[in-house]
Amino acid sequence: MKQHLQQKPLLWALIEIARLDKPIGIYLLLWPTLWAVWIAGNGSPMFSTVLIFSLGVIIMRSAGCVINDYADRHVDGHVERTRHRPLANGRISEKQALVFFAALCAFAFVLVLFTNLMTIAMSLGGLLLAAIYPFMKRYTYLPQVVLGAAFSWAIPMAFTAEQQDLPKVVWLLYIANLSWTVAYDTLYAMVDRDDDLHIGVKSTAILFGDMDKVIVGILQGITLLALLFAGQQLQFGWPFYVSLLVGAGLFAYHQWLVRGREKHACFKAFLHNHWFGAVIFCGILGHYLLKN
Repeated sequence: MKQHLQQKPLLWALIEIARLDKPIGIYLLLWPTLWAVWIAGNGSPMFSTVLIFSLGVIIMRSAGCVINDYADRHVDGHVERTRHRPLANGRISEKQALVFFAALCAFAFVLVLFTNLMTIAMSLGGLLLAAIYPFMKRYTYLPQVVLGAAFSWAIPMAFTAEQQDLPKVVWLLYIANLSWTVAYDTLYAMVDRDDDLHIGVKSTAILFGDMDKVIVGILQGITLLALLFAGQQLQFGWPFYVSLLVGAGLFAYHQWLVRGREKHACFKAFLHNHWFGAVIFCGILGHYLLKN
């Protein structure tokens, strides 16, 4: 009983550092991955691909959160939103965090081994991006771009898993998701902008300054345009274009939410972004359901 009581807080701390209690990041990573899986599979992807990539999203997002907290272990305690994180308040040691990160990456790599050599080779790029992203905020004001590259890496991997090929449409989807990620993570960074300025952490929210809302709007427009071009190249039907219209409405709602740049409103807009991913997936799924 005593041993159980000692282990329970550590287990919960591991859940917290992996953000399994806050699944928004999983949703934001999962939806564009499913876009790519369904398109690569022409509406009927292999069940193994769906399972591997869905589990991979959960595991690699968790690994990314762990290494992010390790990178920020000395600054999280000075930020209101993050001061209760397990590494910041000492509930997990640095060694435990690194071991947990390595274990998650190993598990993800085992999953990739069930695909093919091309996808296995591609996975190494995704691991590198996930590992370096948290440290970029010390060296560049564009860490959100690195995050976007990492969050979008599952898109070409889905095509290599299903087709062992990288058609041109892959890069339109990649650009769409990268732009969307930078947009919503800038909204997220706007919540911490004052604290980040105080402790010297860099972000696009700081770089964009008073132009933050305008540039987020431009990035949202690029997202929609890239998806539009992808839909045209794939000869998608009306359900996809309806989803783009609904997605444009969601982006307009996010702009309205952050009109005064209040922290709670910026955070709400960030959280709401996963509905955009879900709507686009519904449009893709709707196209294939009608087609087949």
